[in-house]
Amino acid sequence: MASNYPVDMSVNPEVKAFFDPETWTISYVVKDPASNACAVVDSVMDIDYAAGRISYKSADEIIAYIEEQGLKLEWLIETHVHADHLSAAPYIQDKLGGKIGIGENITVVQDVFGKVFNEGTEFQRDGSQFDRLFKDGDTYQVGEMTCFAMHTPGHTPACMTHTMGNATFTGDTLFMPDGGSARADFPGGDAGILFDSIQKLLALPDDMRLFMCHDYGPNGRDIAWETTVGDEKAHNIHVGGGKTKADFVKFREERDAQLAMPRLIIPSLQVNMRAGELPPADKDGKTFLKVPVNGL
Repeated sequence: MASNYPVDMSVNPEVKAFFDPETWTISYVVKDPASNACAVVDSVMDIDYAAGRISYKSADEIIAYIEEQGLKLEWLIETHVHADHLSAAPYIQDKLGGKIGIGENITVVQDVFGKVFNEGTEFQRDGSQFDRLFKDGDTYQVGEMTCFAMHTPGHTPACMTHTMGNATFTGDTLFMPDGGSARADFPGGDAGILFDSIQKLLALPDDMRLFMCHDYGPNGRDIAWETTVGDEKAHNIHVGGGKTKADFVKFREERDAQLAMPRLIIPSLQVNMRAGELPPADKDGKTFLKVPVNGL
């Protein structure tokens, strides 16, 4: 399956990780080795949910790094509509430029959660909040580096994995080998489809570097975010070592039935389906997030 994509293992981008301990999220700055161009993957906007207060400490760290390194930001990549943290893409874009991209099935997510949050007709469900909607196999440039997107649904319908040279950013499709895989019980999720998507990832070259969107330090180990396709194939506790699709689906569905909703799912979905923008202010200039009662 990987032969259908323009894999180029000779390109070795520099990857700088930023870990957010509040949401267990890892954001990345990915630099083209042949120029000063870079991309940001899965940025984080900070929220004090109890106080209803937004801030940008995490994003400011990324901005400071890009400016200190003299880099030019060309892309802000969202691997999917995150349910556990808010995107800072428009905030970073306003400071540094670049285009915001996500998978084309964002329209499916917008349709589902536009209804959940009772959004009016003014909320566009066509993905127009983003600068680029990626299809499976689409390519784009970061400087001289050709990158490509793989559609890897199952966690959500819009999940995309992005490969830049010998570095692949998996979003929530896959975790570190001892972390396994993401849940598949959100609207539009499917454990069987997730297994198939993971097989697409595992068909990449064994020495392809894989970078996770989240890590939770299972069994008390230090937080980690980089592994390889070969290591996942051999050791991933959910799909490695030749585990079957039937075994995976049975485990994933039983496990997901026991999981609580992510702490920030309600604000995250409302913001992230808008490409990281807050809902529009009312006539008095005040902004509100909705809580759908018994809606999730």
